[in-house]
Amino acid sequence: MITQEQLKDITARTEDLKRYLDIDNKTMQVEEEQLRTQAPGFWDDAKAAEAQMKKVKGLQAWIDGYKEVKTLADELALAFDFCKEGLVSEEELDEAYAKASAAVEALELKNMLRQEADEMDCVLKINSGAGGTESQDWAQMLMRMYMRWAEANNYKATISNLQEGDEAGIKSVTMNIEGPYAYGYLKGENGVHRLVRVSPYNAQGKRMTSFASVFVTPLVDDSIEVQINPANISWDTFRSGGAGGQNVNKVESGVRLRYQYKDPYTGAEEEILIENTETRDQPKNKENAMRQLRSILYDKELQHRMEEQAKVEAGKKKIEWGSQIRSYVFDDRRVKDHRTNYQTSDVAGVMDGKIDGFIKAYLMEFASEE
Repeated sequence: MITQEQLKDITARTEDLKRYLDIDNKTMQVEEEQLRTQAPGFWDDAKAAEAQMKKVKGLQAWIDGYKEVKTLADELALAFDFCKEGLVSEEELDEAYAKASAAVEALELKNMLRQEADEMDCVLKINSGAGGTESQDWAQMLMRMYMRWAEANNYKATISNLQEGDEAGIKSVTMNIEGPYAYGYLKGENGVHRLVRVSPYNAQGKRMTSFASVFVTPLVDDSIEVQINPANISWDTFRSGGAGGQNVNKVESGVRLRYQYKDPYTGAEEEILIENTETRDQPKNKENAMRQLRSILYDKELQHRMEEQAKVEAGKKKIEWGSQIRSYVFDDRRVKDHRTNYQTSDVAGVMDGKIDGFIKAYLMEFASEE
């Protein structure tokens, strides 16, 4: 049975959320923004209308989220009183506490996502490291982990490009993960993921270490202004499809976009290469490739701003791309994040997409520093 202090804690955190989220002000904002949608000719400019509807929906989501937390907190207080009178069992009270606590934590976590890009969908790319089949198998396991996470959170995960491994697994995969705050929740997955296990591909049954890198960028839509020089774009097309038979695509629907990028701050030049085989429709694949290019360019600008901020706040921690962020040690039944020291023994659960503990630990430690 929960204590009076636990009830007070939930009540206080609920009131704090109302203040942090400025719910009263958001309620007035929603009313004002909804009035704008009723103006004559509102849908004449479809793009502006969609942006306005998205704004209303975003504000309403915060209000609805708080209302849910407040309802559960009130129900918990009522159950606590009824339990003392014998009208509610201790098990029912504990269940009410678990629901209220989970809702409060979820909204507190979402409140940490305040950056412009946090609410966007994201592009998640996985590359296998050196080590052949073992690393390629590890890359495929990570792909499944993120797809299961997306499924559990009702997010849409689509594969835009995949390169199969030589014998098993994958060399690389690019996925779009679409859902509220997908980038905000997954941005902490950026980095190198290390696997230690007895390899099924090693005849001697030796313990082996494999690496795969994960790169997450916000999936930028047309509402974000990104400067792209059309003269720097070139296209190739190729056939995409299965191994044979009816699965082979007889038309060159796969597209390869090459963009000659020059960093406006350093003058450094590089070629950005994007391949997309998501659909059998070449124009659609070109559109998807351009969307990914906008995401990459937006992320480069975002990284520059973060680096400038890091120079000013040199004393704060910084996560470098390429650093080893997490180890998955199968034999010891341990997954540990080296940045937050959060760890769990539920290796099977993690590989089945249960990574919310790592996401929460990362945001609690680093979100306030961004």
